[in-house]
Amino acid sequence: MVMAIANLAMATGNVGRMGVGVNPLRGQNNVQGSCDMGSFPHELPGYRHVSDATTRALFESAWGVTLDAEPGLRIPNMFEAALDGSFRGLYIEGEDIAQSDPNTQHVEAALRAMECVVVQDIFLNETAKFAHVFLPGASFLEKDGTFTNAERRISRVRKVMPPLAGMADWEVTMALSRALGYPMDYAHPSEIMDEIARLTPSFHGVSYDKLERLGSIQWPCNEAAPEGTPIMHVERFVRGQGRFMLTAYIPTDERASKRFPLLLTTGRILSQYNVGAQTRRTANIVWHAEDRLEIHPHDAEERGIQDGDWVGIASRAGETVLRATVTARVQPGVVHTTFHFPESGANVITTDNSDWATNCPEYKVTAVQVVAVSQPSGWQQRHRDFSARQQAYLKGQRVVAKEQADA
Repeated sequence: MVMAIANLAMATGNVGRMGVGVNPLRGQNNVQGSCDMGSFPHELPGYRHVSDATTRALFESAWGVTLDAEPGLRIPNMFEAALDGSFRGLYIEGEDIAQSDPNTQHVEAALRAMECVVVQDIFLNETAKFAHVFLPGASFLEKDGTFTNAERRISRVRKVMPPLAGMADWEVTMALSRALGYPMDYAHPSEIMDEIARLTPSFHGVSYDKLERLGSIQWPCNEAAPEGTPIMHVERFVRGQGRFMLTAYIPTDERASKRFPLLLTTGRILSQYNVGAQTRRTANIVWHAEDRLEIHPHDAEERGIQDGDWVGIASRAGETVLRATVTARVQPGVVHTTFHFPESGANVITTDNSDWATNCPEYKVTAVQVVAVSQPSGWQQRHRDFSARQQAYLKGQRVVAKEQADA
């Protein structure tokens, strides 16, 4: 769909002019910045493929290491490799894959199979309960840096208060790197930006001083565009007249059946953010205190379900139990839930089907059956017991730390 929209924009001349273009709505505030900096397993910063020897040599010289010319793994591939024993360690910063990724039981099995899981976060999230090491994270209010939005606009993030944990995220990562024998010696995030500018052509002209002066900068910002590029592709595309990318539509393999006659789609609600790790710890729960299954009155009547009843939702991946909301907001044959509360197990029932090109999980189409029940699912009972043990460990560590401090 994204490629089709880009093709359409080129074909109709809606690229390279004021007020037109393709502007993706990102899920979080710095997805663009993360992609710019090489978060894809096949790319280095600036969208340069790891197989490019010239680009690799540039980074190898700056970092004093040898880089692999083969792409790394995407997250679903990491899980498979962990289960077959070839992927043994994971360092996770600011993400909760045990709650946000589909087919939760598969994810949990992969995390348990690894020899070393390191989680860095501001809360003991669901993934941290599987961690061998838990490192302190910092919120955006506690660190300096930049965010880059969907229009390539780089903006400064300024520290409002010292990190409660004592170090900002980049300082924790730097300390870990030093402990592992690779020295990183940055005194301030501005020095990291200076390195980005040295190594990435589209950022050659970006600096904190210039960001302070201009307020924000849209990359490319370099010798050809010293103050940034508000509109790209004005005269021509990078590869000349442009290239149409033809991509075939490949439908999902997931199908409703007699065993699973309903289609589940999942999503978010305004008052809760993503997996809710931050927002469900606030008064926002007044608006959304639990994940509920929305079901059409016709489908509810066929199953003897009343508004507020506990219902079991089973799919080919697993099963969980939620409270039902009977509503005409959903169409007959479709049910919907959010995934903001870990105890709901919303992603226990989503499958690990994914897009063929990007491995983006298929959260919107899962064949399910819904029935009235009177007790939690087996996964929910195991999750409750597991979480209680993890919280007990944490409480014990706090007691030990207090005793040591008192001594």
